Formats: sequence, structure tokens, C-alpha cells
Amino acid sequence: MRTDIMPGVTFPDYELSDHTAKHRKLSELQGDDPMIVVLGRGGFCPKDRRQTEGLVQLHREMEVGYCRLVTITTDTIAETNEYRSGAGAHWPFLSDPRRIVQKDLDIAEYTDPVHNPMIPHVVVLEPRLVVHKIYNGYWFFGRPTVEELRQDLRAVSMKCRPDWDITAPGFRALWDQGRKEHFYPYGKTYRETLGGRD
Repeated sequence: MRTDIMPGVTFPDYELSDHTAKHRKLSELQGDDPMIVVLGRGGFCPKDRRQTEGLVQLHREMEVGYCRLVTITTDTIAETNEYRSGAGAHWPFLSDPRRIVQKDLDIAEYTDPVHNPMIPHVVVLEPRLVVHKIYNGYWFFGRPTVEELRQDLRAVSMKCRPDWDITAPGFRALWDQGRKEHFYPYGKTYRETLGGRD
């Protein structure tokens, strides 16, 4: 991966077509929440399919934890939709057959000239697309486990949710004063809370 993509920097705000052919930007999909971006090889890859199976269960936890998940592959929109449906996934899958992300991040998997996929990576993002952690998944066990991702999401949530510990001094007074903007998602509209989810 490009050497300038590292923890603490802003990840590129790619805009690609999702599994329904709607153009989506990563920042729109993220909103104000922590997000995991899976840069995959595609639906043809048994390793990607197995990884996605594990993420299906984690995604159910992410939804109630106000975290987002996005998968990007070099598959066509039709292949992307089939991959997503076949896995039973309910998060956005983005299609990049022109390999914009692969080229920009310099992650072409040169060992597979037939499919010309991306080297698999998982990027954990803090709000505003700030990189928290990057996993290189060329080897399957280089990919993060569900538990590692849970720990990453905990660390990011603790950092970005001011009300992580509602027993901290002052929070009860803020609540009693009706200042709910200090409590997530109480200060958000329903649309803001669910925006970008599929």
C-alpha cells in the first residue's frame, strides 16, 4: 500500500457504484461513525467469501454499536450484487472494475494476472476517514479476526464517543438539562443515525 496511507492520516474519499449501481462516497457511507473498509479480491475468491461469512455476524453487532462496514472489490456491479447476496450480507458493497482504488493505493495483486484483483486489506477508520489500523490480507491469516475488529471498534468508539462513560463527571447534569446533543445518538435525527446504511 502507498507509504503515505498509515494510522492518523485521512483515507481517500473514493466514490464508486454500489451493488445497486448508485454512486456512493465513503464519507457519505461513514457519517460520524467508526467504519471498516474491506478491500477484497472479489466473489471468485474462497478466502474473501470466508472472510465475508465472518463479517456477516460482526455486522449485526456493528449495527447496534453505530459502526459502518463497506466492502470494495474489482468485481462488476452484477458480480458485486451476486457476491453480496450470496453471502447474506446487508452492508454496501462497492464495485471498482476500473481499478481506481487498486491503482491509487498501489495494491495490485501482481501474482494473479488472470483476475487482476487488489491485494486484500482491511482498513479500520475513525470518523472523518482517519486511518486507525491497516491489515494486509494477502495471506488469509494476515486478515483480522472478528475479535480483533471488535477490539479496534472498541478503541475507536472510546476515542470518538464523548459519552462512552456516562458516569463521568458532568454527564448526568447535561442529561438533566436536556442537552442530549452530548449523547449519541440522542442528538441526531433518525435519518442522520441511519444515513448511508443499506
